[in-house]
Amino acid sequence: EAGREDVEAYEEQRQMGVMSEAERYNSVINRWTEANEELTKAVMTRLEGDQGGFNSVYMMLDSGARGSREQIRQLCGMRGLMAKPQKSGTTVKATIENPILANFKEGLSVLEYFISTHGARKGLADTALKTADAGYLTRRLVDVAQDVIVTEEDCGTLRGLTARYVKGNNQDEAAAWDDFKGRLLGRVALVDVVDETTGDIIARGGEELTEALCDAIAHAKIRQVEIRSVLTCESKRGICVKCYGRNLATSKLVQKGETVGIIAAQSIGEPGTQLTLRTFHQGGVASGGAESAKIVSQNAGRVALEDLRVLKVKDESGEEQTVVISRSTMMVLNDANTGLQLETYQVPYGAHLYVADGDIIEEGTKICSWDPLSTSMISEVAGRVEFNGIVKDVTYTLEENVETDSSTCVIIDTRDRTMNPVVRVVDAEGTILKTYDLPVGARLQVEDGQLVESGSIIAKMDRIVAGGGGDITGGLPRVTELFEARNTSNPAAVSEIDGVVSIRQKVKRGMREVVVTNTKHGDSRTYAISISKQLLVQDGDSVRAGMPLSDGAITPSAILAIEGPTAVQEYIVNEVQDVYRAQGVKINDKHFEVIVRQMMRKVRIVDSGDTHFLEQDVVDRTEFNAENDWIFDKKYVQNPGGSKLFKAGQIVSSRELRDENSSLRRHDLPLVEARDARPATADQVLQGITSAALQTQSFMSAASFQETTKVLNDAALRAKEDELEGVKENVICGHLIPAGTGLPEFQNLEVRQAPDQIEAEVMAKIEAVKK
Repeated sequence: EAGREDVEAYEEQRQMGVMSEAERYNSVINRWTEANEELTKAVMTRLEGDQGGFNSVYMMLDSGARGSREQIRQLCGMRGLMAKPQKSGTTVKATIENPILANFKEGLSVLEYFISTHGARKGLADTALKTADAGYLTRRLVDVAQDVIVTEEDCGTLRGLTARYVKGNNQDEAAAWDDFKGRLLGRVALVDVVDETTGDIIARGGEELTEALCDAIAHAKIRQVEIRSVLTCESKRGICVKCYGRNLATSKLVQKGETVGIIAAQSIGEPGTQLTLRTFHQGGVASGGAESAKIVSQNAGRVALEDLRVLKVKDESGEEQTVVISRSTMMVLNDANTGLQLETYQVPYGAHLYVADGDIIEEGTKICSWDPLSTSMISEVAGRVEFNGIVKDVTYTLEENVETDSSTCVIIDTRDRTMNPVVRVVDAEGTILKTYDLPVGARLQVEDGQLVESGSIIAKMDRIVAGGGGDITGGLPRVTELFEARNTSNPAAVSEIDGVVSIRQKVKRGMREVVVTNTKHGDSRTYAISISKQLLVQDGDSVRAGMPLSDGAITPSAILAIEGPTAVQEYIVNEVQDVYRAQGVKINDKHFEVIVRQMMRKVRIVDSGDTHFLEQDVVDRTEFNAENDWIFDKKYVQNPGGSKLFKAGQIVSSRELRDENSSLRRHDLPLVEARDARPATADQVLQGITSAALQTQSFMSAASFQETTKVLNDAALRAKEDELEGVKENVICGHLIPAGTGLPEFQNLEVRQAPDQIEAEVMAKIEAVKK
């Protein structure tokens, strides 16, 4: 009922001209999604409490035997919003806005049934297409990870990952702690896990985190734990027991010889058939949660706000609100006693802030909120508005509103690439105080020549639904996109350095230049961004490295370049996990880590130093490290002097150099001049699973995967030898596979009785005879 009233209210607002059509549509969809979620929660709570938790339907769902929350919702709650029949590629209004309020238990009306049919048919058609895609994904995964085998007990690395406690928006605390425990269970602690309040050591470094230890960690409210991970394992071949942790099949630590790569590939590929091919699940029920538009603290603590710039603005009722006008504001919540960092949030531009720097707040305090459907452009200075490049029917059109007899200017994409619509705020003398670039789709809220206060809204833009990424790819295509490390079609421009933004007003070839300048070091970067893209920054804003400057998705390669390998590994693992989680499929993180480790095997040589590598060569990380270790204490001959042994450019050991020079000294010949040899430097490369599988050490494995002729030609040209180290090559040759008891170290075992044991047995026999 509340949902219906809200929807009517939205319609009224649109008729009054407060909202645009798109805003109204998004609000309606959001409101129904919310109502649906509330109802689902009510249904689940009711089922859980029924018959003391022994309700047969709930037991079936809870044990994970069959069914999902989603299906129970359609049976006992409401069927919810349905997807529209449409051609793929059109994203506008993909959902029918009148939801099916009935459920399957009550039965659907004829009209509701008719709307549902579309989804059911689509579901069946999709399933047929999906099986092939999922099968191919599994094949690629197996091929890239087949040679990951547990080969040693401990690689002795000092690196690991930090597992953090994260609480979702509509998640209760118990569930969040369960998730956290699930991520820790069966891992190996990297360093001692210490309870900050008492100083007790809960788990030692190198110890497996068992159920009991995980409970103790959750009980002590420890929010981050350093764990060993496959991603940071330093084994030359395969991986080590400590970095992998527990074998999920036996609930004991993994054994040497376990083919964890193939297990990981199958664990990820098998549920692939359950993922949706497109964005909706469950026979066309529209998916997606309601966007929450506020930040609420999960803990009590002291607030610290970094990079904060605010304006005091009076709202409609005349109350004063604090509005954030900086784009890089971070809110950090620290423990009031220990000063430990508990949570960090990015506060969005235009948000209303309810706390101040240094405030001590309780758990559940609302920190800030914002309009979920539109972003505003707020004037930071008072003055007069001047339009520039805003021409009717060239860069803007008028949207008429029949009911209220008013019209709004909406900026459109212009063919004329030299026009750049901007709003300038000038003072009485006509000096430009501030310039605001208008993106396509902005709705102007001011007139030319109007006087504005600081805090006035200049224009409104629809907030891009689905968190800033244009088209939402869901399900299998998204998983494939991540594992293949593909860059999206319209990536965001991302700032590589911290600094201040300046936007050049001149437009060349439809691109505008955005310059980020670091005031401390004085270096600057220039980005060319198309006019049609929405800029997320304005002139004079301060940004941090890794912040997007324009709309679009951030590509994995950008994350790798700016924030480094660890960040991109975490990003891929989390993103893929999100896709599976949305479908209610639980997969342990370590499987994804095994695959991502394989995607990050290669490095690209930046400077070859005195090694045999060439610049821009892509080589294996182990080969690169081995070469650098070898050259570490060597000398590079600059001038051989009187030596007959050495030539210029030769790499020799310090000892050889010393011996040669002492022999030259005895003969009064000029000495050999040498300097320390320089090691090579390289950058990490992120490969997609297909190219990673084609570039494995073994050419047999690669040739049996794809592009056979190319792989074999390449192997022949390089005179490659196959060491037969992986599983696949050995299968092809008909050998025993190097896994399980086929590991070389098991093969070379000789089974004999211990000599002292034989002696004891003989003595026992003699004793028996004597008796």
